[in-house]
Amino acid sequence: MRPARAEDLAAVQELARRTIDARYRSFLGDEGVDRFLDSGASDDHVESHLRKGHVQCMEVDGRLVTILDGPTADLMRIDASRHRRGLGRALLSHAEETLFARYEAIRLESFADNTAANAFYATCGWSVAGPLDAEGPAKVELVKHRSAADAV
Repeated sequence: MRPARAEDLAAVQELARRTIDARYRSFLGDEGVDRFLDSGASDDHVESHLRKGHVQCMEVDGRLVTILDGPTADLMRIDASRHRRGLGRALLSHAEETLFARYEAIRLESFADNTAANAFYATCGWSVAGPLDAEGPAKVELVKHRSAADAV
């Protein structure tokens, strides 16, 4: 893991677009994904957080494969071609370690219908706290509390 650099911006934006394109169509639909990607909102979100210094990059074999943003675990992306290799668990573990150093409870947001991601979070000890009020597709907030084993 390393802090994202300005020259990572295009690669991180492309990773986010590829992930959204490959993994979100099943619950957002083709029209919703295309509209979101075409609007530039994904690129703007990544750029905004990178400028604030909140983005971390994980490199595997010299390739950028995932990112995260804090203080809320956000923008976690694993390239679809790299799924099922333990990278998601490694990224989430790093996010938890980083955030638990500062907070007793940490959170993330997920689409309510993203059953694959939500099942993954549940196996990693996260609990659904409830629905989030937001425009667009339904979202849920997930939380995890620091245990004695997590204490720094």
